Parts: sequence; C-alpha cells; structure tokens
Amino acid sequence: MRLNIEAINQLIKDKFRNNKSFFADEIKVDNGYLSGVLNEKKTSYSNKVCNAVIVYCEKNNLNYKDYIFLE
Repeated sequence: MRLNIEAINQLIKDKFRNNKSFFADEIKVDNGYLSGVLNEKKTSYSNKVCNAVIVYCEKNNLNYKDYIFLE
C-alpha cells in the first residue's frame, strides 16, 4: 500500500482548508511525519498513514481506494 499523494493533498485542500496540521490531527498522525510523507521526503509506503487514511475514509463514507494505491 502507498498513498496517492496528489489525492490526499486535494482532500486536505477541499476538506481542511489546505491545512495539513488539521488533517494530521484528524487522522491522529504526527504532523511532521505526515508533512514528510506528503512532501515526498519520507516514503509514501507508510502503513501508519495508509491505515489512518483508511479509517478516516470509512468514518466519513469515502472510498479509501481513491487515496491509497493497493500494490
């Protein structure tokens, strides 16, 4: 699994006023770590972030496959 960074950034822009900190708080992931993943300084194959995004999507009736590449 890896994040679809473009789709996640669009989600943050649309639902979180483009504030990555708000999104990090919502999915309970460290803001610095999430920023590193989204800025491609850390790997997008982060199970921690992927699982948090899946939980967020299920809670908000979103299709997690739009935000996660299953490989």
